Amino acid sequence: MGAFLPAGFRFGAATAAYQIEGAHDQDGRGPSIWDTFSHTPGRTLGGATGDTACDHYHRYREDIGLLRGLGVDGYRFSIAWPRLLPEGTGPVNAKGLDFYDRLIDELLAAGVAPAVTLYHWDLPQALEDRGGWRVRQTAEAFAQYAALAAERYGDRVERWITLNEPYCSAFVGYAEGRHAPGAQEGRGALAAAHHLLVAHGLAVPALRAAGAREIGITLNLDRIHAASDRPEDRAALRRAETLHNDIWTEPLLAGRYPLHEAETWAGLADGPWRLPGDLDLIGAPLDFLGINFYRPLTVTDAPHQVADPEQRTAVDVGVAELDPYGTRHTTMGWPVVPSAFTELLRDLDARYPHLPPIWITENGSAEADTVSPDGHVHDPDRIRYLTDHLAAVAGAIAAGVDVRGYYTWSLLDNFEWARGYDQRFGLVHIDYDTQDRTPKDSYHWYRGLITAHRARTEEAAR
Repeated sequence: MGAFLPAGFRFGAATAAYQIEGAHDQDGRGPSIWDTFSHTPGRTLGGATGDTACDHYHRYREDIGLLRGLGVDGYRFSIAWPRLLPEGTGPVNAKGLDFYDRLIDELLAAGVAPAVTLYHWDLPQALEDRGGWRVRQTAEAFAQYAALAAERYGDRVERWITLNEPYCSAFVGYAEGRHAPGAQEGRGALAAAHHLLVAHGLAVPALRAAGAREIGITLNLDRIHAASDRPEDRAALRRAETLHNDIWTEPLLAGRYPLHEAETWAGLADGPWRLPGDLDLIGAPLDFLGINFYRPLTVTDAPHQVADPEQRTAVDVGVAELDPYGTRHTTMGWPVVPSAFTELLRDLDARYPHLPPIWITENGSAEADTVSPDGHVHDPDRIRYLTDHLAAVAGAIAAGVDVRGYYTWSLLDNFEWARGYDQRFGLVHIDYDTQDRTPKDSYHWYRGLITAHRARTEEAAR
């Protein structure tokens, strides 16, 4: 399959701080909204927390050894904002700065290029206490944090991602309540969505001023289909596209707010949180766009009455999801439809003429992995998933989409947010009792793919 990817295509693996680091209260780290959320009874499966997770804070050298053995070009990880700034602003935690210095230097010594995500959902709790993403002050604090990180690490970091999946931060966290901070709001969630984009817009010039090289943002865009050609279902598709995709891509890539936002949110969308000049700020040119993809969606019209429209949440847009795919599902319950990945990338490229180069910043599958009596973890379904989705990326590239590289999710099994530890996405199995690391069959497969692709690239260059 790798033969269909162009010479110079880059391979990597990805993780996120709260999901792997542990050491939640060590060396000056402050609490995040995920510490608060996971310690609240009933919020996560089995009461799981990220207190220890994969203990990466203490075992990062071992994990970088796994990256070296894998042969990846790059590693995407996130910095924990409360580890650098325990209160979100104010005094800097020197021990937190030093940890990421050690991590980055160790990666470079291993020949692995660091790619930093500045925000992977772990907002300092002190900022949430002052309004969180509902208020503009959090966006301004984020820009200061971004500048701090870039000034310290910018000479060694290849690629900077401002935000990971702002859809989840705004809507899963502030509207659905399934993620931290666990709110169920309408205007608050839409204000959060806008302020996340403002945070990105403020961070980009701060990063550039500090000498950052490549700067982008990661979106979890969805390939969405209507359940039928009925006018009602086509309208539901428009609302779903607005909620999942257009609220991000239109300001970032086209300099405008979504065309169908009034239809989607009635009077909730155009709030006082929007200020003159925000679109120019948000739409500043990017060096790349990160895309996370796992599965497609099919939607149908599902209107319902809310007694007080002001009380509806931002995800109450009158659609229901269907599952017509008739295919294998991962243990997350997600249908495996690789062709939807190609469709998403091609549609994005066709829609936005000035689309920056794309990096696939997450793609992978959760499977029911166990260590077999032979001491190995056999995960053929994950290998097939990755094979087929890389082929889907190759198909998009063949159609003219500029995709530069691919970070698989994830290097390690880890804390899967509200799902706790029952979902395993890693190329490496983690025994959470002993912290033993066992590379799975998919790890060895991915290493072989990278090695073969690199050999072909070198041969083509001769």
